[in-house]
Amino acid sequence: MKRLRLRIRGRVQGVGFRPFLHGLAHRLALTGWVLNDGAGVLAEVQGDGLERLLTALAEDAPPLARIDAVEAEDCPIRPDEAGFAILASLGGAVSTGIAPDAAVCPACLAELFDPADRRYRYPFLNCTHCGPRFTITRALPYDRPQTAMAGFALCPDCATEYADPTDRRFHAQPTACPACGPRLSHSIDEVLAALRGGRIVAIKGLGGFHLACDAFDAAAVERLRARKQRNGKPFALMVANLASAARFAELGAAERALLEGMARPVVVVRRRDDAPPLPDTIAPGLAWLGIMLPYTPIHHLLFHEAAGRPDGTAWLERPQDLALVMTSANPGGEPLAIGNDEARRRLEGIADLIVDHNRDILIRADDSVMRVVAGAPAFLRRGRGHAPAPIRLPRSGPPVLAVGAHQKATVCLTRGNEAFLSQHIGDLDNAATLAFLEESVDHLRRILAVEPVAVAHDLHPDFQGTRFAESLGRPTLPVQHHHAHIAAVLAEHGVDGPALGLALDGFGLGEDGGSWGGEMLLVEGTGFTRLGHLAPLAQPGGDVAARQPWRMGAAALARMGRGAEIAGRFAACGPADGVRRMIEGGINAPPTSSCGRWFDAACGLLGVRAVAGFEGEAPMALESLVRRPTVLEGGWRIDGGLLDLTPLLESLLQINAQEGAERFHGTLAAALVAWAMPELAARGFDRVALSGGCLMNAVLAEELSAGFAARGVAALLPRRAPANDGGISLGQAWIAVQSLLVEGPPRCASPFPPA
Repeated sequence: MKRLRLRIRGRVQGVGFRPFLHGLAHRLALTGWVLNDGAGVLAEVQGDGLERLLTALAEDAPPLARIDAVEAEDCPIRPDEAGFAILASLGGAVSTGIAPDAAVCPACLAELFDPADRRYRYPFLNCTHCGPRFTITRALPYDRPQTAMAGFALCPDCATEYADPTDRRFHAQPTACPACGPRLSHSIDEVLAALRGGRIVAIKGLGGFHLACDAFDAAAVERLRARKQRNGKPFALMVANLASAARFAELGAAERALLEGMARPVVVVRRRDDAPPLPDTIAPGLAWLGIMLPYTPIHHLLFHEAAGRPDGTAWLERPQDLALVMTSANPGGEPLAIGNDEARRRLEGIADLIVDHNRDILIRADDSVMRVVAGAPAFLRRGRGHAPAPIRLPRSGPPVLAVGAHQKATVCLTRGNEAFLSQHIGDLDNAATLAFLEESVDHLRRILAVEPVAVAHDLHPDFQGTRFAESLGRPTLPVQHHHAHIAAVLAEHGVDGPALGLALDGFGLGEDGGSWGGEMLLVEGTGFTRLGHLAPLAQPGGDVAARQPWRMGAAALARMGRGAEIAGRFAACGPADGVRRMIEGGINAPPTSSCGRWFDAACGLLGVRAVAGFEGEAPMALESLVRRPTVLEGGWRIDGGLLDLTPLLESLLQINAQEGAERFHGTLAAALVAWAMPELAARGFDRVALSGGCLMNAVLAEELSAGFAARGVAALLPRRAPANDGGISLGQAWIAVQSLLVEGPPRCASPFPPA
């Protein structure tokens, strides 16, 4: 006989952990008690089966739980104790977290499609293993009065389930039924009829509204694209199940696991050659599709209605014909709509029908977007289903806030050795997105009960994030953009020491005031040394060149000494002769070491996209052409720390787009490996950190990973945070934590003059 006091830390509230421990204690004939408090779960357990209990805690925890630590200490035996009790929650300093929103679990799906169940076809059923969490929670502890369900009094049946420790709805805060819960504004058959009638429907989900239409209706898809002013950005598809997804895309085991996981992200997958024909406007010119499966009861009910309302769940294993475009419900560039009145105001003229309900969304969260890169999942956008799950830092430190980059902004708040990365916020180009940034910071502070002692921001003085950081009245720490990119990767991989990194992206302000973006950095805590960079290209027109790849093609011709060919090659694209004069005269054509601009140059020379409708469109189209990368011998030059890809670009002038895309990707990767290896060898490093928006390109990331592995070097790729600017706040936060610990403010050393 023994008695232990257990402190269980991690994501252990609101996930069914206390009833799990209650049931476990009963099965093992143990006595004691369990309760929630600010630090997580506290329990005392007594009996002969404590070793089995500790094993089960690690191996059989509820699906949404994440155990970070179990601390056990002996305590006095209570010989007269009988039974095992769940006690009332205690207060105290909050050090636990809130779970992300989760897709409908199998048990709830079985009820949803069982005509004999009292929750049959109820659009808001959930339990402790699924449903909304982060997006309906105001503050911790996670109790019903702190959520958007505070105004829904439980009916007698739901109250009985809620109070029964043996029921899977024990203390399930969002639990409800048709008698006492939220209600949908329109019937499911009305919604499906509107979609099949070619209408654009706004549907309220977990983290905001979606705009939906029939994916096979080309006219509806085109209207949605025009009304939303989405330019050429691809749309995501929602299909009923894996069998339906497999009709459209090539799915490996990793893609299937992502699609069916509790987070239910949009997963970017390669389109099948024999896929059912979709309108070209779904994903214009791309070999990839973004596909997701239903994750709310409302989504499942739409597909159930389309299937003819079959009983049971067997139909979920069979391919279904319905496919829906699902995209964030927002005018272009603004945050998605979450409120009912807000949706009617902001979506007027975009949606033909608005389907809402009376359960409030308290915090916006776009769908997460992921793809499989080098055999493992990677984020393109981190949002619903993952935010705000913490990322463990290599060391604990004072709490800091990091406000990220200007584009694809996220914020990050640290607590001890945990970094809580927010959901995707967006580009800080308008007042609405700036308000969302502030809203996200306030929400993280509330649910984590943390007040940061310092704020990290980008080095660029004119970024809106910098101005926001300076407005908070706390000490600020500017962090160079590419330093933050590499620090983010080192943070999530637990690297607490010097490391070499390649930061490959579109733009970041350098310490010398120049436009950086293809950098080799030696990172040492809060300091870094710029060991090298890509050879500079002129950027005629400044930022406009990022949206007009032909201009970068012209810059490449000028670098080859073939400026006289610019007017003839690009006459149909724009003011080609004027661009030539800009480059030759150094007029509004600043040099950049950006890897993204080298991609744009390749696209311009190959005619892949002369003009892009959105950032990254041309490189995405270039990647879509690649089946087997090739390497051009002699395709690069290395001079000290300078990597020059001019020979590669010159070779593209004589070949077609697909051959050029395959040569560009393969040669770029080989050149980057050859460039970094001497520096790695000189320092005895056996790993290299890779980050930046260009690492969203799976072909490049996989070629780099394989190239370094062949030389005995492990490539650390971004996994828990996006490779693009969505991961910048994590890197800023880790640098700021180190700064406040012992190492002083961020610093840079560079032997290179401005690019």
